[in-house]
Amino acid sequence: MSGTVSDYLLYRLGQWGVRRLYGYPGDGINGILGALGRNSEFQFIQARHEEMAAFMACAHAKFTGEPGVCLATSGPGAIHLLNGLYDAKLDHQPVVAIVGQQKSMGLGGHYQQEVDLPVLFKDVASEYTVMVSHPSAIRHAVDRALRIARAERTVTCIIIPNDVQESPYQRPPQVHGSIHSSVGYSEPRVVPKEQDLRRAAQVLNEGKKVAMLVGAGALNAADEIIEVADLLGAGVAKALLGKEQRVLEGDPKYPASQDLPDFPYARYAESLGLRGIRVDRPEQIVRAWDEALSANKPVVLEAYVDPDVPPLPPHISLEQAKHFAEAIFKGDEKSAGVIKQSIKGMVEQLKPHKS
Repeated sequence: MSGTVSDYLLYRLGQWGVRRLYGYPGDGINGILGALGRNSEFQFIQARHEEMAAFMACAHAKFTGEPGVCLATSGPGAIHLLNGLYDAKLDHQPVVAIVGQQKSMGLGGHYQQEVDLPVLFKDVASEYTVMVSHPSAIRHAVDRALRIARAERTVTCIIIPNDVQESPYQRPPQVHGSIHSSVGYSEPRVVPKEQDLRRAAQVLNEGKKVAMLVGAGALNAADEIIEVADLLGAGVAKALLGKEQRVLEGDPKYPASQDLPDFPYARYAESLGLRGIRVDRPEQIVRAWDEALSANKPVVLEAYVDPDVPPLPPHISLEQAKHFAEAIFKGDEKSAGVIKQSIKGMVEQLKPHKS
């Protein structure tokens, strides 16, 4: 195809099924932004910050199962991506970061905002980081970045100097040293060994009171999880993503680390054209969920909860319970309210409830 390297970048991304880029504008990616303006098939989602763009790409991967792609300028913009990219790496999500760079002829000359980007990204995108130094190289750079991101469920990175972005695209020639690649990836079907399945089944069948703790690995096995739970009469719980400082360390509440400013989330959502719902009494919960789930637009559900209610999971360990008690007796500023709500919670668990 004719056009610039940036035009071909979008063309190749489109062949892989990518239709959305999350990013923030900057001079280091002007060539790519210009190509986006010429291409009606792509949607550029402008974040308020490059870090947020990387988180959005990670969320895209989590919700769609397809690679998320984020875009940032060189130097500081590229650095800002890292936090969101590490989130994707540690959550094993396929994300491709496309990053601008200063003109290739100035690299190594300590040019304004020049950062050694291959070194910067070599940890978070350890499986594949490449700087495109020739117009013909953009094809295999895109193909490998997307294929590796999908196959390894990880982060990959393509760095494109801005003079390369604006250069005319050149098809790889049929000569020695030229790389030719293609579009497409088929996920393998991974099947456990029969002996491992039998051993797992034996553990479950011999259990007297089976409880199932289900994590992200079972994302696409909801029907199977439900069937196994029904056969075993087992309860199912999801992984707990966090615990409180009182439980983990036995320290009383440190207000500076936990007190948050009072922000009107629901009203702010309404000002953006979304649906905002605020709940500050228990009897409002059912109605709020009904409204939220039947809304024809995105909804922000703001729940005003009692900060004295201890967020303790039902499977709290003896050591964690000990730490929680220590925090209270060390002089936690909310100790009276926490004790009151803890007793209230225990009474509620002992009361008979309608099924």
